[in-house]
Amino acid sequence: MILALRDTPGGCSLPVRVHPGAKQNAVTGTHDGSLKISLTTPPTDGRANTALIAFLSDRLNIPRAHIELLTGATSRSKTLRIAGLTSAEVEARLLTDLA
Repeated sequence: MILALRDTPGGCSLPVRVHPGAKQNAVTGTHDGSLKISLTTPPTDGRANTALIAFLSDRLNIPRAHIELLTGATSRSKTLRIAGLTSAEVEARLLTDLA
């Protein structure tokens, strides 16, 4: 997997590309350094952002409070800050979804 993860003080940043309104919640691959994620939630009133944080919280096995939306609140391309994990730890945990 080639993700453009960056280590930051206290965690890392993760670029994602979200596809809301899908049939199931799933990691579907990578594209241009971003993790592609499909979500069943529609992109209205920030519900897809909330669903994205809940989905990644479950996949990374960390509290939702450790995931913060940095950029892309109204865009499909987003950057998230993951607190408490290095980029290597995040990538290792997400590799199981793409194996």
